[in-house]
Amino acid sequence: MKHLLSTADLTLADAIRILDTAGSMAATQGREIKKLPTLRGRTVVNLFFEDSTRTRISFETAAKRLSADVINFSAKGSSVSKGESLKDTALTLQAMGADAVVIRHHASGAPHTLATSGWTHGAVINAGDGMHQHPTQALLDAYTLRRHLSGPGDVTGRDLTGLRVAIVGDVLHSRVARSNVQLLHTLGADVTLVAPPTLVPVGVEAWPAKVSYHLDETIADDKPDAVMMLRVQRERMSSAGGGFFPSPLEYTRRYGLDARRLAALSDHAIVLHPGPMNRGLEISADAADSPRAVIVEQVANGVAVRMAVLYLLLAGGDAAPARPTNDEAKVNA
Repeated sequence: MKHLLSTADLTLADAIRILDTAGSMAATQGREIKKLPTLRGRTVVNLFFEDSTRTRISFETAAKRLSADVINFSAKGSSVSKGESLKDTALTLQAMGADAVVIRHHASGAPHTLATSGWTHGAVINAGDGMHQHPTQALLDAYTLRRHLSGPGDVTGRDLTGLRVAIVGDVLHSRVARSNVQLLHTLGADVTLVAPPTLVPVGVEAWPAKVSYHLDETIADDKPDAVMMLRVQRERMSSAGGGFFPSPLEYTRRYGLDARRLAALSDHAIVLHPGPMNRGLEISADAADSPRAVIVEQVANGVAVRMAVLYLLLAGGDAAPARPTNDEAKVNA
């Protein structure tokens, strides 16, 4: 695996390897000294053409925990805002010796172009491209599901066979939904997409998932083990509703996760959300703050998963993650 561009590119063995490695990385994060020397001397560039808080900080934290040097590049206030192309930006970063480029871009396919163009010789990691893919988000979601729903004790090596996951909301605009459907299918889970007909993509029948237009029926009939609520992406709609649903109140009434629907879930079911949340729209405060919600945990798991991805791409993953020596511990302290 040279790049991480899409969950569709991951085999079952690839996915399990990343999730198992993430488990090893997470184990190191409970120590007093969290840093590992694994990527010392490597340079990771966060190349973000879209605004981001969680993903950018998560990748930055992951790289620094592995002792890599990190360069954060934002399109705003840079030469990009003056008209510089993706190619020229990539060539500049390559000249600086980037070993990995983490890219978020508004255009679907931009990470693939970067990876196949020869503009950079380093690993390319897709941190979200348009409405296309967000593979590390899907991986951290799968890691979270495996921790909670794969049974007690060690979950190493287990897939998600037979797990029932409902993905609810703005599927049309969601790269998180696309990435999760493909990865969860690879891991053996059964996925149901729940959305208004206006927020279901054309061609969804080719996706490895069922489609429902009724959240209450899905909860009652499918008895999902996990419900993944999607953010309503109003910024991708032409107006407040953009004609995609009658009103925010109507959307919440039919597709929002509230206290009543939360109580109707199976006792073991958990609630996920990629963030940021629109409280009161796709999810109520009762649901977001419930003990069933693992939304804050997803953020923590994201660091471990991104550490695993960087480690496997840049260090080859041939050896176990290195432990800091006494001298390194003194330096890192």
